[in-house]
Amino acid sequence: MAVGEYQRITSETPLPCFALLVGSADQATLTVERVAFGRNARTTDPAARREFTESIVPLFGPAYENETRAWWIDSHDLLRASREAEADGLEILGSVHMHPDWHRIGPPEERQLILSERPTPMDQHVFGNTGWPVNLICYLERRGDVMYHALAAWAPPPPESPHLPCAELPLRIRTRAVVGV
Repeated sequence: MAVGEYQRITSETPLPCFALLVGSADQATLTVERVAFGRNARTTDPAARREFTESIVPLFGPAYENETRAWWIDSHDLLRASREAEADGLEILGSVHMHPDWHRIGPPEERQLILSERPTPMDQHVFGNTGWPVNLICYLERRGDVMYHALAAWAPPPPESPHLPCAELPLRIRTRAVVGV
């Protein structure tokens, strides 16, 4: 999905790609069972518009005035995903979103922030405010005709120290294939 969205990106439209991570947690492991998608309410929800105008743009810069940049999941979709997860004995564990190589393909005035699979200051803000235990960032980069991916998992900063950086989490990707011994 992220590669398809990446291919539609232009320097005017960053096209964020976002999903919720749904799964289960035990003391040592967060297991993502599926992702849940929702609409971006950034341009339709008055609360989202206000948050960006009053908080996000002053904190993180004019690049976030671009309404196609960044994600605010529709509250109805978040509630639906939460109810569906609960009905299946699961919970919302966090989020996954894409960072394209915007410093290469975006408009010249927005190329100063080099993106990667690491959280941006905006990501750290969002991860801290949601409090979800895991947030994945998928970095996509095109070099010639080849796409490269980097994936990393992040815990939010502790609530008592929101200025601390997000902590990187170990990431293991489980496959359903049976492995012979």
